[in-house]
Amino acid sequence: MKRVASVIGLPAENRDEYERYHAAVWPGVLARLTASNIRNYSIYRFGELLFSYFEYVGDDYEADMAAIAADPETQRWWAVQEPLQRPFDDRADGEWWSEIPEIFHHG
Repeated sequence: MKRVASVIGLPAENRDEYERYHAAVWPGVLARLTASNIRNYSIYRFGELLFSYFEYVGDDYEADMAAIAADPETQRWWAVQEPLQRPFDDRADGEWWSEIPEIFHHG
């Protein structure tokens, strides 16, 4: 299993709309995440920061992430969500959310 944590900005003026969408995530988006071996996916908000965490239980992370990115319903979801978010300038090439390293885990 691979644990993945990421962070991105959320301007205060977009908070209510972002949280409203995430109170009822589109079923097709959730189905694609499940089909791509994503489990225990959570997003937390702290002020103007969003922190996400999920567990990947598949065998080909890159292929499963590509399947998510190619999914038309997910692309529609992202088109609605991305204008609400504020990515960090120093994120890695190809990232929207900045992946953050795990420095401690107690299982």
